[in-house]
This record gives sequence, C-alpha cells and structure tokens, in this order.
Amino acid sequence: MMTIRRFLNCQKGAAAAEMALVAPFAVLLFFTAVESGHYFYSQQQLVKAVRDGARYGARQPFDEVNCRGGSGTVSQAVQDNVRTLSLTGALTGNSERRSGWDNTEVNFTVTVDCPSSAEASDGIYASSEPAAVLQVSATIGYDSLFNGLGIINDNYVLNGTQNAAVMGL
Repeated sequence: MMTIRRFLNCQKGAAAAEMALVAPFAVLLFFTAVESGHYFYSQQQLVKAVRDGARYGARQPFDEVNCRGGSGTVSQAVQDNVRTLSLTGALTGNSERRSGWDNTEVNFTVTVDCPSSAEASDGIYASSEPAAVLQVSATIGYDSLFNGLGIINDNYVLNGTQNAAVMGL
C-alpha cells in the first residue's frame, strides 16, 4: 500500500513527459511561422517585381504602348524589356531577382487596357487619343523552404498584378 502511494505521488520525470507531449506541436508551430514569413516575403517580392515592370512600361513612348484603333497594343520590345526588368531587376537581365525566377517558370503577361470614349473625355488624360493603361501580371509556384514540414508547401502559388497609366515620356 505504501509503495503504490509513493509511486502515485512521485513527480520525477513529469517535466520530461510534458515536454514530449508539447514538443511536436511546438516544432510544427515554429516551422509554420518561418514558412509563413517566407511565403509573404516571396509574395511581396513578386508584387514589387511587377510594379517595377509596370512603371517602366508606362514610361515608354506612345508609339510603343497605345490604344490606337480601339485596341491596346504593346510592342514586343517593350514586353521583353518589362519581363526582363521584372524578373531580374535590371534591363541587362544577367541574373535572377529571386532564385528560381527564370523565364520558363513564371507565367508573365503584359497587356494594355483602353478606356471607353466616355472615360477618356474626363480628367488629365482628356485628348483625342485615350491614354492606355498597362497591366503587368505574373504567376509563379511557391518554392517552400521546408517542403511541407510546416503547413505551407510547394502547392501554393504566388500572384502579382500591377496597372500603370501610360505617360509616353
């Protein structure tokens, strides 16, 4: 009777048992927090990349980016330069802005939206030729740090879109 009571009152090893129960959840929480931070950082980098590309494209001459003939056109040279600037951070395009961002892995589009004649008759862009709005979009698969050890894995996708009114500088 005394040995059973002594066994039930013994506290040796209680902390180790509690740690063994809590450790898997703590590790999962830690890896998820780090992976989430990396995911949001990568998303911000993509948004910054398409923003840089849209700003560059919006400052091209009206002959390169325009709404003549009722539909928007972007020259192939401007599309290539916008893509290169967005993916590398420079027009020379010698390196990647982020590891894994090469021309084959990024779904990248450069389009022009043309306002209707009613929209074009107001504001600072009122002219005989409506001002084009350049839209740069990119989609790329997320490259997970821990390959799903946390909650976020390689099945997630990063998206970025930016619009900029063409100024023809």
